Amino acid sequence: MPPRTNKKWPFRWELLLRYRFIETIALWEGRLTTRHLCDTFGIGRQQASKDINNYIREVGAGNLEYDKFLKGYKPTDNFQPQVTQGLADEYLHLMARNNELMNVFESLSLNMANVEVLSLPVRDVKPEVLRPIMQAARQQKRLDVDYVSINNPDREGRIIVPHTLVYTGLRWHVRAWCEKNQEYRDFVLSRFRDIPEIMDDAEHGIAGDTEWNTTITIRIAPDPRLNRDQREVVEVDYGMENGALEVITRAKLVPYALKLLHVDPKEELEDPMAQQIIVENRDELNPWLFG
Repeated sequence: MPPRTNKKWPFRWELLLRYRFIETIALWEGRLTTRHLCDTFGIGRQQASKDINNYIREVGAGNLEYDKFLKGYKPTDNFQPQVTQGLADEYLHLMARNNELMNVFESLSLNMANVEVLSLPVRDVKPEVLRPIMQAARQQKRLDVDYVSINNPDREGRIIVPHTLVYTGLRWHVRAWCEKNQEYRDFVLSRFRDIPEIMDDAEHGIAGDTEWNTTITIRIAPDPRLNRDQREVVEVDYGMENGALEVITRAKLVPYALKLLHVDPKEELEDPMAQQIIVENRDELNPWLFG
């Protein structure tokens, strides 16, 4: 779905990027300041202020209002996205790719032929759900939420302490301390119901999440059943050095990393051509695998 626009925008590329950034941050964080623009685009405070005012005047009239308490701009109740789609993925990918700003706004029409990008289904997340999650994560607050799962499809109230948003390549979840289970768990963003309520300060923050703070190296190599020439092709495909690829990740993210690599560390397929790669250090990874 293209951005909402009824006319051809007469903006330069870099200015349109900044307008989209303004809209995304304001909608999903609930607070926009000139500092956001200064830090992201390397512009001065005066230029950032000018960009925000131009957005309010020329692009999204009635979308933003200044809040003295927040010391920044917040979305109004009548906020309507004008240069973005208003999807959570726009904000989440902005956070995930802050060093690759161009990747954030993939919906821009670049008129580039001969290139096709496979888009995965978008899992709906509402702004009013994501904002308190982000706020609680940044301030280490307890969060009262309603959550559903495959095992418990009926909504269930629980208190969590979120600390990090995670993108697995297919979906987004938040890593959080769960008071009910007395452990850190992953909560899928699209499974939250109603609006989370921010509570008081929490003791369980990111520092206490051992699985998150433990670093693991996954060693990937060509299937040894392939012949020498076939193994060389696989090595080049994956950019391996000395016959192996080392993927460094957090212990809790090991299963997700293996899924992205399309490799099953527990099962050796009968046909070596089916998977082509293996995990060399299976025993080291066993404690971190699902199941």
